[in-house]
Amino acid sequence: MSDILIIILFLVFYFSPIFYQLVIVVKENKRGNKVPLKKLKKFLKYSLLVLTPFVIAFVILINVNFLDYEKPITYDKVEEITFKNFRGLEFFKKTLYGNNRFAYVYVTLESKIDNDGVMVTSLFHPSRSFVYNSHSNSKELLTHELYHFKITELYARKIKKAISKLKNPTDTEVRATIIKNKKLERKFQKQYDYDTFHSYVFGEQKKYEKTVDSLLNLLSKYKEPRIKLK
Repeated sequence: MSDILIIILFLVFYFSPIFYQLVIVVKENKRGNKVPLKKLKKFLKYSLLVLTPFVIAFVILINVNFLDYEKPITYDKVEEITFKNFRGLEFFKKTLYGNNRFAYVYVTLESKIDNDGVMVTSLFHPSRSFVYNSHSNSKELLTHELYHFKITELYARKIKKAISKLKNPTDTEVRATIIKNKKLERKFQKQYDYDTFHSYVFGEQKKYEKTVDSLLNLLSKYKEPRIKLK
């Protein structure tokens, strides 16, 4: 049974007393009796008040698994990440093109400007990353997902390099550099998935791995999170 169907059945069951009351309201309303309508409004109000916290918790849980939370991991620990770190929950998307051998990684490129420098870091979010099978031993699938993280790190370094080339940079110029590269990073991530078909095209996957590793090595000078402003 699909998750969506389960949710629909739950809502039908939960609100079934209201449907029953609604039938009574219609019958009594024809007789001029308004009391059942008042009872229905009151019952509906309390039903929604009870349901709302559960809906909010469910929505949050879809985005961040707070029941099994693990704080974001910095790039220097990329080699330590396994599928056990993929703690996110997925209630609706159970297959990828009919195949349950899939995962998705949630990574972000964070930045913070202070008085004389800029912090630019790439982060892997365990409680927002999902794998269909947490006991999966597919090295190829894990490698594909971790290269998403490496791509984010690549653009973090590109940002730091671009900022280092600015002469007397203003906050506006620094922010513009960050925004530009964040857009390029998103575009690169999508192209990576498209070309490798989410790791299934082995040749393309290896090409990307070689390219990303080479570029990361070329930018090793900018691997430290913080860069000073001139």
